[in-house]
Amino acid sequence: MVMSRTDPHDEPTPTPRSNWLSRRGRLRRFVRAVILICVVVMGAVFGGFLWFADSVASMRPPSSTKADAIIVLTGGYLRIDQAVGLLRDGVGKRLLISGVNPSTTRTQIRKMTQSSPDLFACCVDMGYQAVDTIGNANEAAKWIKDRGYASVVVVTNNYHMHRSLYELRNTSPDTNFIAYPVINSDLARTNWFKNPDVVRTMISEYIKFVAAAVLDLTGMGKGDGLRNGSSSG
Repeated sequence: MVMSRTDPHDEPTPTPRSNWLSRRGRLRRFVRAVILICVVVMGAVFGGFLWFADSVASMRPPSSTKADAIIVLTGGYLRIDQAVGLLRDGVGKRLLISGVNPSTTRTQIRKMTQSSPDLFACCVDMGYQAVDTIGNANEAAKWIKDRGYASVVVVTNNYHMHRSLYELRNTSPDTNFIAYPVINSDLARTNWFKNPDVVRTMISEYIKFVAAAVLDLTGMGKGDGLRNGSSSG
């Protein structure tokens, strides 16, 4: 009886065609994985934007609130006007106007808000260092710490509120921040997605909000947003 012995070196040599088919299969699997990842990421981004937009559209100022102080982030007349109104109504004991342009004086803001000189003299602080939202948070953090405030009402536009609270809570984690959104138009009762300006603002703020979180997660520097330091955003 003759027994045959198979030499491991006698295995069939892969042909160029089989190598090509193997590489093609791996490439297909890789492309499918990339497409799946892109679809998941795009779905998450789109879903996040829908949450963000719905949250902004449904924001309302609290019917009644009380805090140690008030902070308003500059960027529009209505913001400062409403913040001064809250101070006048006794919602907070003191007001910080953060991010004031260096060329703007206390007197100009007082006249713009039609406030009494006594109110501004006793209870309003002007913050000239912040150049962006990160700077607002850092400027506010020092002000809060120096005065020992535990609760602060935050006044800014509704579309800017999420990012503002995010940065403020990063710099002052022990402070209770109370949102007081300024609403220029009732987005919940209008088809805002048909207004290009509103859509542009929503998308821009959402991207900045996500970017702030990503920079923090990755440990990348954002700057301090102050005139005497580096700034970003």
